[in-house]
Amino acid sequence: MNESASLRARLGLLLTLYICQGLPTGVFTQALPALLRQYGVSLTVIGFSGLLAMPWALKFLWAPYVDQHFSARYGQRRSWIIPMQLAAVLALLYIAFFDPHRLDTASGVTEFFLLMLLVNLFAATQDIATDGLAVRTLAFHERGLGNGVQVAGYRLGLIVGGGLLLYLIGAWSWQGSFIFLACLQAALTLPVLFFREPAAVVAPLHERQHYWSAFSSFFARPGLYGWLVVLVTYKAGESLGSAMVKPMLKDMGLSLQDIGLMVSLVGSFAALSGALLGGWLTTKIGRWRAIIGFGFLQAVTVAAYAVLSWRHDQGMPVDIVLASGINALEHFASGMAMAALLTAVMDLSRPEHAASDFTVQVSILAIFGGSFYLAAGITAELLGFTGYFLLSGVIALLLLWPAAVYCRRLPALQG
Repeated sequence: MNESASLRARLGLLLTLYICQGLPTGVFTQALPALLRQYGVSLTVIGFSGLLAMPWALKFLWAPYVDQHFSARYGQRRSWIIPMQLAAVLALLYIAFFDPHRLDTASGVTEFFLLMLLVNLFAATQDIATDGLAVRTLAFHERGLGNGVQVAGYRLGLIVGGGLLLYLIGAWSWQGSFIFLACLQAALTLPVLFFREPAAVVAPLHERQHYWSAFSSFFARPGLYGWLVVLVTYKAGESLGSAMVKPMLKDMGLSLQDIGLMVSLVGSFAALSGALLGGWLTTKIGRWRAIIGFGFLQAVTVAAYAVLSWRHDQGMPVDIVLASGINALEHFASGMAMAALLTAVMDLSRPEHAASDFTVQVSILAIFGGSFYLAAGITAELLGFTGYFLLSGVIALLLLWPAAVYCRRLPALQG
């Protein structure tokens, strides 16, 4: 197989795996807020659905175990990816038989949250192994495009688990929609079943004797504490703003089908395009320039949601074309920013600790992004949607300064 064909095969495999990771996230970040709002659940409770992201935030705790424990027969990463994929299929089939009318009760919401937490646990563990596989199989010059594919695949999963799921539930049925998700998850597992994984790369024995050494040694490198500040702040404003988009649109009178088809799908396809373009541009203009430039666009487009809220406050009817356009622009900018950021995350991951290094960085993103998500409902109820989205945009803009300061100090990000 020539180099071009080999790259296409590797990118195709990563695309399928990252789509699978986006499916459960799409359900609880895109579909669930609108579904809960339809059943009269408060914005505060909807905000606390961010707790479902805990496996993504805490996955660094078991990342060293995933890095070091595997079956040589099945491969270092496939040993984890395949079982997690199959477990997610079974969990989605179980959810298909959950009664959605119980979402208007505390016990029903609790049960569904627990089921989704389980699916996220499987997906987050799969992600640890997949990120390690990406670091292992992509060369430096391939990582911009590789991370564009990563974000694009994840966004495709959001499309299916979020917008498409909302549309299918509205036009079809709950049970049939989740059975469809389970079947899709199973089909996307096929490529990794036939993939021939490269030989394992593991840390020296003395580094594996202490569980925390994988983390402490990562941040012990020069300049990495500044990078930690970037990880904490870069997506905070965007995470805050995105949490309340679907509840706002539901309060404006849009149906689940409107939100799923005209807004979520259009926005997610825009994010896919932005991720691919962002990954390509990151290779062309350099890591730190891409992180700053795309982050600025992200801040502006988050604030643009205030236009929709202000129009609604003035008694103007909701403009579905305007709503779709703003949603598409915000998702496009977010996809570009995430592709640039993850390329830097990959550059800073050591091959012998690939899964642990990559995972601890994205876990920091999830922990601090999720903390803003938890405060979203309370903040929106206090400020109203217009003030809320303006505040989110200002926070996103102000918190670009750590990236502007610290990214230029890291030699690995100057390429």
